[in-house]
Amino acid sequence: MSLQWTESTEALDWEELAALYRAAPLGDKTPADLKLVFSNSMFRYFAFEHGKLVAAGRVLADGRDCAYLCDVAVLPSHQGRGLGKEIVSRLVERSQAHRKVILYAVPGRESLYRQLGFRRMRTAMAIFEDQRDAYTRGYLCEI
Repeated sequence: MSLQWTESTEALDWEELAALYRAAPLGDKTPADLKLVFSNSMFRYFAFEHGKLVAAGRVLADGRDCAYLCDVAVLPSHQGRGLGKEIVSRLVERSQAHRKVILYAVPGRESLYRQLGFRRMRTAMAIFEDQRDAYTRGYLCEI
């Protein structure tokens, strides 16, 4: 797998990124919303194969205390090849100056992140825009 990596959003096709997130599947995110969140992220990586976007991920961070790794997406045709691990590893490396790196995983994918050094938190909590959907999809549970 010959990949080209970039951190730049300069020539990114936001429609292609939105299609990647739908296919991954990480939800239906508009190109405008993705442009906003990736532009406001401290770190980001995009992987291309033969000019086609096949994976992406980003980190929201404050520069010292907390980095939040989020939105790691890999095309289904490229899943299971270590590409997700590669993006996470690159983003964690870029976040080294932070005291903690936090993420929440798609239910069922926790083992991938465990292999990369992440551990379950006892105190993590969240408020979702659609709480009912978050319970249904396994992101929230009763305490």
